Amino acid sequence: MAEFFENSTSPEVCILVSVDTGEFDAYVSIDELEELAHTAGAEVFAKLIQKRDKPDNATFLGGGKLWELKNICDNNEIDLLIFDGELTPSQQRNIENFTDVRVIDRTMLILDIFALNARTSEGKLQVELAQLKYSLPRLGGKGAEMSRLGGGIGTRGPGESKLESDRRHIRRRINAVEEQLKTLSKRRLLLRERRKKNAVTTVAIVGYTNAGKSTLLNALTNAGVLAENKLFATLDPTSRALKLPDGRSVLLVDTVGFISRLPHDLVEAFKSTLEEVVYADLILNICDASDIEFEEHLKVTRRVVAELGASDKPMLTVYNKCDKAPNLRFFGETGNDVRISALNKIGLDILLETMCTLLENTRRKVRLLLPYSDGATSSKIRKEGAVITEEYREDGLYMEAVLDGRFLNNVKNYILPETEE
Repeated sequence: MAEFFENSTSPEVCILVSVDTGEFDAYVSIDELEELAHTAGAEVFAKLIQKRDKPDNATFLGGGKLWELKNICDNNEIDLLIFDGELTPSQQRNIENFTDVRVIDRTMLILDIFALNARTSEGKLQVELAQLKYSLPRLGGKGAEMSRLGGGIGTRGPGESKLESDRRHIRRRINAVEEQLKTLSKRRLLLRERRKKNAVTTVAIVGYTNAGKSTLLNALTNAGVLAENKLFATLDPTSRALKLPDGRSVLLVDTVGFISRLPHDLVEAFKSTLEEVVYADLILNICDASDIEFEEHLKVTRRVVAELGASDKPMLTVYNKCDKAPNLRFFGETGNDVRISALNKIGLDILLETMCTLLENTRRKVRLLLPYSDGATSSKIRKEGAVITEEYREDGLYMEAVLDGRFLNNVKNYILPETEE
């Protein structure tokens, strides 16, 4: 008689470890690390924080706290130690040797979550590139443990099989991935050039991870994008057309979420994707207003946007989930801010009207019919705009051109109504 058994994998049990140097709020950061660990599928057994002037060069923690950590691991079935900081290769190796427990740091955990959520070929390549660059300096000194491919948090993703290769092979793979991403980046550039020629106005949604960016995209465009209450649920950018109340169509782009101390290699790897922010006509900086750290989250997003070179772009601060924080006061740093609930579709009409106001001066493609007597205006259009089509007709000069919003008022009497598609 056949017996059937259910195969189930229990979550890895981990301890979160942090050193409080006063550089950032260690308690808030380790709570965020706990969310990241849950997203990766781990079960948090305990959180350990040590106050020090700086992390120990050899073992990150001081000797006494390291012994305390080892005793907890020895007396409990701990599978993993996650450190809230970036460990050097020697620190990671020394802690593993002392505790006999696998060790990863904040960066490796974030990379693992990205590997878990990458869907498109470009997303997978970007994650692999970041994993390879992170792994390269950590190959030295790894002997028997380099042969372990048993899986688990910190080992997932397209880069895992590469870890057994030597440095030369990994560098060769890094070069190959970078070349593939360059090719994809060129395609993106061509798409952007086409959008620019066709006067497509782009609005980028940016914000802290799990702020509700995908929910907002779904609420405004019925995009049907995956929206989960998890960190980094969305990695691959999604674009959808949106018609504004003034009749203008814009392209709404959802981007990957940001997080404090986002790994540098990750920002570099996702640069081609994040360039959507650089080329946007308007940026929506969305935050979770019900989170007590929402002001810090806004600052993190602004800092990353500035690092990308997009700080000169008009930005609208969007306080999301306001239904969960009805008595909270908000302070918009830019003077442009709205309060909404994307999930319950509250305040979206005000958001759209505000977007219209902020986009008034953007370029638009228009169809014009000018009288032959107004040669000065047609000359100015050729000089200041981008003429797509020009045709001499019996009733006047027909032009299709991309014009700056401020110039549109000068030719409003010549603009032909848009034809229905």
